[in-house]
Amino acid sequence: MRLDERGTIREALDRHDLTAKKSFGQHFLLDLNVTRKVARAAGGLDGRLVIEVGPGPGGLTRALLESDAARIVVIEKDHRFLPLLQELADSAGGRLVVVEADALDADEVALAAEHGPGRPVKVVANLPYNVGTPLLVKWLTGPLRPEGMALMFQKEVARRIVARTGDPDYGRLAVLAQTLAEARSAFELPARAFTPPPKVDSAVVTLTPRTERPPDALIAALQKVTGAAFGQRRKMLRSSLKPLGGERLCEAAGVVPTARAEDLTIAEFLALAQVVESGSSSSP
Repeated sequence: MRLDERGTIREALDRHDLTAKKSFGQHFLLDLNVTRKVARAAGGLDGRLVIEVGPGPGGLTRALLESDAARIVVIEKDHRFLPLLQELADSAGGRLVVVEADALDADEVALAAEHGPGRPVKVVANLPYNVGTPLLVKWLTGPLRPEGMALMFQKEVARRIVARTGDPDYGRLAVLAQTLAEARSAFELPARAFTPPPKVDSAVVTLTPRTERPPDALIAALQKVTGAAFGQRRKMLRSSLKPLGGERLCEAAGVVPTARAEDLTIAEFLALAQVVESGSSSSP
């Protein structure tokens, strides 16, 4: 049976007696017009290997199969959806690979090497709400080097990713994401677009990794600095960064010790991280 003969996504859910599981943070996109918009946000997919996390009933998967992507690898933790997804795979002429795994533990580098060796990789996903942030951090800081990502988050998380210095949502996630990628808000979706509707709206963020990537040791130091600074964001940096060197650290990095975390640019956070990574802030 061809993909276009499989019926609607809602019919597939009914046929397999499937519903969203709250513990997995599942909210389904059943409107193909919407899922196509998500797929388009990823940019050109021609010849790419696409990795999708949490496909559920396969709404976004169907839209990706309509694209020019060479192959789509979907990672699904909920075993209930595997038969439905395998039906799609059987209709996709070898272009769809279904992997049962927890995306937090999945080895995307190995999957890319197995199913799309030498091909550019893009990550496109309607992320489960309860693991969206840790997955983003994994893909930004881990060994996978995607060409680009188009990811759907809760609207508040999306705002934290693209926030700028001085914005109320500016924090460690914005600093990390924008250090490692160009992050843009693509579009928003109201809660009513999902089944079942969540309590909050959602937004798609696109991320294009920067060509010049800081060394892993500097990224680790940046996470330490932002964790300390934003962990006590109402305090001056000389106090919030005291465990890492405090005023001495700020002076070595050329940062005003009386500033607060939300006032610092990404370049200033990187300067602090460089001092921490070098160990000079701990010298007497």
